[in-house]
Amino acid sequence: MQLVQTTRDALLKPLSTVAGIVERRNTLPILANILLRKEGNNVAFIATDLEVQITTHAEFGVGDSNESTTVAARKLLDILRALPESGDVTLGLASSKLSVQSGKSRFALQTLGAAEFPTLSQPEKWDVSLSLSQKTLKHLFNMVHFAMAQQDIRYYLNGLLFVFEPGFVRAVATDGHRLAHSGAAAEGIAEKHDVIVPRKTVLEMQRLLSDSDDPVSIDVAPGQIRFRFGDVELVSKLVEGKFPDFTRVIPNNYTRHFDVNREALQGSLQRAAILTTDKLKGVRIQLSDHLLKISSTNAEQEEAQEELDIDYGHEPLDVGFNVSYLLDVLANVKTETVKWSVQPDVNASALITLPDDEQFKYVVMPMRI
Repeated sequence: MQLVQTTRDALLKPLSTVAGIVERRNTLPILANILLRKEGNNVAFIATDLEVQITTHAEFGVGDSNESTTVAARKLLDILRALPESGDVTLGLASSKLSVQSGKSRFALQTLGAAEFPTLSQPEKWDVSLSLSQKTLKHLFNMVHFAMAQQDIRYYLNGLLFVFEPGFVRAVATDGHRLAHSGAAAEGIAEKHDVIVPRKTVLEMQRLLSDSDDPVSIDVAPGQIRFRFGDVELVSKLVEGKFPDFTRVIPNNYTRHFDVNREALQGSLQRAAILTTDKLKGVRIQLSDHLLKISSTNAEQEEAQEELDIDYGHEPLDVGFNVSYLLDVLANVKTETVKWSVQPDVNASALITLPDDEQFKYVVMPMRI
């Protein structure tokens, strides 16, 4: 029985959309599969890892029948990518196998029953519902995602804090050594609500969102968040736990500020980072009269020194930072200059902000070198 007939690229698009969350190693074999659900000419493609579920639709089903099956996501994707770009592709189902035909190429893939596929159940009522443009939501994720922890024992840090408040939404991420904050105006929020979105969900959303003004519907319920945009629906479980109070971490009493060219600072830090070790990624930042000096050394007594002219007229300051934390922020903000704020205390954190985005704040703790 024929299920689908379309071009290779048309079939690749929905498959590539959902296959990103399919894990290569699974305890449940069916989690390596995607669910194909055909209802007339509408075909739904669904993938899940039990924490995140992505669904997308396409209108290239054959016939009026309703059919469902599951097939290995990676194999089907690899086959389609290897086929010639021109020419139609036909998917069929017979004897528990999915057939893939294009020109003189034929493949038969094992399937598992659709009834075994575990889909996430969704609540009937959502506590928070709002809409943002894809461009705005992607910007929020882009400005803070790099500060999320990875596999931290404090599991609530392995994600992004979403704060919904009347007229506004905030995104905050921290790994305990640095913290990034961004925000945007938003309509339709009645009262304050905050949730922790898992790291994998954030990275997947960054991949799927475009820089367009098309809307994204965001719905939040206990333990779950849902994003809907275009033909895509992504449902994710939330991280339980108490996120640190970010308002206490972001300083507001800094009196010493200087602007510095982002690309010049990034280049200097990249060169200084060459002579740091994998274990100790520290660089020294020395501020003196209109001068920013960056230096690094390693166990072989090698040394790097960089100097940048800045508008700084306060007493000298000598402080160490993890160079990776500084390079992360400079790689993700796209402004010509960044504003750096410091305290005379070498144990105080530094605050990096942007001249044209008052919501962005990046706090980085010093390190001993």
